[in-house]
Amino acid sequence: MTDGTTWLADRQSIAFGGYHVVLARGLSPRGLAERLAATLLYDAEHIVVPVGDHTGTTLLELMDDDYDIGLRLGSEGAWAYAVAYGGWQGAFGPLTPVSRDGAQVCLLEYEEENGKPVPPRFACFHDGRLLAAFNLHLDRSWGHEKVEGDPATATRLRERLTAAGLPDPERNQREVHRAALGVVGEFFGLSLPRDAIVSGTLPAVSLEPA
Repeated sequence: MTDGTTWLADRQSIAFGGYHVVLARGLSPRGLAERLAATLLYDAEHIVVPVGDHTGTTLLELMDDDYDIGLRLGSEGAWAYAVAYGGWQGAFGPLTPVSRDGAQVCLLEYEEENGKPVPPRFACFHDGRLLAAFNLHLDRSWGHEKVEGDPATATRLRERLTAAGLPDPERNQREVHRAALGVVGEFFGLSLPRDAIVSGTLPAVSLEPA
């Protein structure tokens, strides 16, 4: 039995500040990290620098500045994944180019401590095009509550959300978040190993100026 992705809806499920996880099918964990480094919205080009195996806590301790970004890398089934630490909020550009050459790439992100507040979001890309994207609170905050993307994929995903009773404005937002994660996890076949990410050690890299 896999851990799925619904555990990301727990408070501070990965680290203070929320979570930024990218999963990719058709890429190695290192290949995913290199493509993510190329999307950073900084003037300087960034490269991937291995820093050994780390827990989330020890990786944060290793980083010199709050704005530094590190990734812990792994794989679960057919999916490679990268979990971001440090100043990832607003640092990465669109993931469309990460999905080039036939890769499928999914983003799960929540700026939990942003005072705006910003809702959690999901997006999936395949071979340079958007398959599906939506606000996991399924409300009108920060954009429309509907699923956008490839018409056929978006329609099927909306049908799954409806079957799960979503959207439901009467339900607690955290429970909506959890339920929406369950739908996208099942729909796209996503899972993340909770123990390895929360308390285990994983190979880690720092994204540093070239």
